[in-house]
Amino acid sequence: MSVSLTVVEPRRIHISFVCFYSLVSYFHSCTAFYLPGLAPVSFCDESSAGEDCQSEIELFVNRLDSVESVLPYEYDVFDFCQDTKERRPSENLGQVLFGERIESSPYKFKFNEDFKCKKVCTKTYKKGARQDMAKLDFLKMGMQLNYQHHWIIDNMPVTWCYDVEDGQKYCNPGFPIGCLVTMDGRAKDACVINSEFNKKNTFYVFNHVDIKITYHSGAAEGWRGARLVAATLEPKSINTDQTNPTCEGPPMEVPVDFDNDVSILYTYSVTFSEDNSIKWASRWDYILVSMPHTNIQWFSIMNSLVIVLFLSGMVAMIMLRTLHKDIARYNQVDQEDAQEESGWKQVHGDVFRPPRKGMLLSVFLGQGTQIFIMTFITLFLACLGFLSPANRGALMTCAVVLWVLLGTPAGYVSARLYKTFGGEKWKTNVLLTALLCPGIVFADFFLMNLILWVEGSSAAIPFGTLVAILALWFGISVPLTFVGAYFGFKKAAIEQPVRTNQIPRQIPEQSFFTKPIPGIVMGGILPFGCIFIQLFFILNSIWSHQMYYMFGFLFLVFIILVITCSEATILLCYFHLCAEDYHWWWRSFLTSGFTAVYLFIYGVHYFFSKLQIVGAASTILYFGYTMIMVLIFFLFTGTIGFFACFWFVNKIYSVVKVD
Repeated sequence: MSVSLTVVEPRRIHISFVCFYSLVSYFHSCTAFYLPGLAPVSFCDESSAGEDCQSEIELFVNRLDSVESVLPYEYDVFDFCQDTKERRPSENLGQVLFGERIESSPYKFKFNEDFKCKKVCTKTYKKGARQDMAKLDFLKMGMQLNYQHHWIIDNMPVTWCYDVEDGQKYCNPGFPIGCLVTMDGRAKDACVINSEFNKKNTFYVFNHVDIKITYHSGAAEGWRGARLVAATLEPKSINTDQTNPTCEGPPMEVPVDFDNDVSILYTYSVTFSEDNSIKWASRWDYILVSMPHTNIQWFSIMNSLVIVLFLSGMVAMIMLRTLHKDIARYNQVDQEDAQEESGWKQVHGDVFRPPRKGMLLSVFLGQGTQIFIMTFITLFLACLGFLSPANRGALMTCAVVLWVLLGTPAGYVSARLYKTFGGEKWKTNVLLTALLCPGIVFADFFLMNLILWVEGSSAAIPFGTLVAILALWFGISVPLTFVGAYFGFKKAAIEQPVRTNQIPRQIPEQSFFTKPIPGIVMGGILPFGCIFIQLFFILNSIWSHQMYYMFGFLFLVFIILVITCSEATILLCYFHLCAEDYHWWWRSFLTSGFTAVYLFIYGVHYFFSKLQIVGAASTILYFGYTMIMVLIFFLFTGTIGFFACFWFVNKIYSVVKVD
């Protein structure tokens, strides 16, 4: 399968007011401008259709997913009505990696042409036919696990809007295949919406949809045609006459036990309505505003931000005042009195002694730098609206392409630090930088892909795409890493402000809090505290299939995380140096990197408390992908802490007088 890095169709990109957009306007009324050449599609009646205005509206179907299973499936895997001339738009790399499989559907209609109860097809399952039994069993499995359709019209998700608590309306970008009433009469999932779904041990399949298209007319604004601003539907279960369907009657029942032949007629109705109060640029707002818990969590997020900023300010103030006094005391005239004291100056001859396993540390730091720059650029572009939910797969595509192109800084940082540590095995260093961490991620990803392939999931990456990813890695990323390493080794080693003694100084007995493990465990608490609320939204978007759109705030949290990791690591590093423990290289990396351990613990908690995932395959997939996230986050936060501490140690030892 060929991989295209282009967007599926032309679309206009909503530009926000840099990063404070999500804080100030909450995705409302802050539209600035649209990029030229990416215009919306205009629709008009069939009689006036032309090159700039089309009459036929295409409904595309995407893969089906469930909150009870990590395994998504293609639309064709279920025995639904299929398009006679099936077309698949070209998908970008991000869509392929995320398991999106968009294809044309048999639901056809033209702009502003209403109709009621149009037949799509009839699916008949004969008792005793093994193939029919397998198809019906798979359909029942989908209803039991609450698998959801995802339909697309004009790049907009077709939403199912319904009332929730407190009179609020929630618009779900998917709707269920059907639902189940259990043997004890308990209505599961969508079966609670209709009191007629009450027969025990019975499935109810949603075989009819009422589609409503809302459009914004350009007649009063000087442009031709109309633009679609909303697409909603209401799924229904109707057992109607199959010869002359009226879409009225009792629910379409499918018994759990396959005792008789089953025949399911699929139908649909379409209505159009005009609403000129909704602008095309704001057509996603009704979906985003209805997201659950957003208003409730908003105040918690703001409180967390204020607390983290306050703690960061306190840490910075303490460090500045204490350090100022220390430097003044160490630089006083009476050097003999100063020498008798204990403190961080006493280890000046050992503080820059190369660490053990310097090769591995430099490799981690090179990879961490690559991830840091990739994350910063991706979030910044997302913050500007380039990677919005409308631009399907763009977030993952951008991240992968950036990672591939950022091999040079990874090789440079790794080689420069390895040379500073006195390392001479430059070939091993550059090979490990290019292959170690990406190799671990790819091996994990490949094993997860094997499970998806065995289960027949649409999320299984095609062989051609795997080859393309390997080509990007070995054909672009690895050579760029070698280029960066070449320049890194060519430059002189980083000059330290003080000389290193030949004989290592003995480290005095440490208290409990200055021992390595307690310090490292404490160091990750504060950085995790500033991200765990955002983590809830991110995990919801990944595993509960909710849209994530607060990139502006996520960028601010990213900045706060960088500041917090830096200050927490510097503070603990200072305490350890004051206790005359000069082994700060690895400790600075692990102190902030330990945030990833808290991330893993939170992932376990989220799995057991929030998710309803069942099945061994889904559980393995969840923890397999979580381990990839944890490794990337470990390298990312560890690198931040190390370079902050490296700068701090160089700074303080360059301003004191050393005999």
